[in-house]
Amino acid sequence: MLIGGLQKTSLIDFPKRIAAIVFTHGCNFRCPYCHNPELVISNHESLDDNFVFDFLETRKGKLKGVVVTGGEPCIQKDLPEFLGKIKSMGFDIKLDTNGSQYSMLEKIVSEKLADYIAMDIKAPLDKYETIAGTNINLQNLEKSVNLIMSSGIDYEFRTTVTRELLNVDDFFGIGELITGAKQYYLQKFVPNKVLDETFKSASSFNDEEFQECIHILKSYDIKKVTVR
Repeated sequence: MLIGGLQKTSLIDFPKRIAAIVFTHGCNFRCPYCHNPELVISNHESLDDNFVFDFLETRKGKLKGVVVTGGEPCIQKDLPEFLGKIKSMGFDIKLDTNGSQYSMLEKIVSEKLADYIAMDIKAPLDKYETIAGTNINLQNLEKSVNLIMSSGIDYEFRTTVTRELLNVDDFFGIGELITGAKQYYLQKFVPNKVLDETFKSASSFNDEEFQECIHILKSYDIKKVTVR
């Protein structure tokens, strides 16, 4: 595993659980608004797996969960073994993913290595490659969405909203992609750290536009739509 960082405690990243966060190095996407640019292309030294496991040993009974995020964790070939070790220590696992690595995600689901999955939905399919900045197997994205929704595992879909990349009408396409989903979050873009420096001046939708998006998404039988 290429581990870029460890946050020892979070009260907000794993629903209903106090958790630690493990950040993995590397990502196959190049989203310009990425808020973890140091993890996307990184020459920094990685933490040893045992550093994480040793820390978690000291938190048994204090933490309930571990969030594994990135970067994109599913490009790490050792991810199933890493998650299995964490599960064996008694922790619940939340996995954050962009959904592009369907085969890895399928393995994690089939082996019951995650208790919660959060998948980023970047855009409607016709805009995906533009926003992700790379060629994408769109069929794999659709398969990942369907896998997550049918897995029996708790989950959420979410989209970071920037006015420069998305418009309200794009949420018809997003709604079509995740029709019937349990919960979906519209995330306001915050110009803090970004991969593309030009996006430091980017903006998100206003309240009225977000309400329009919610109205559109609700028409696709998405049970819960929330702005955060």
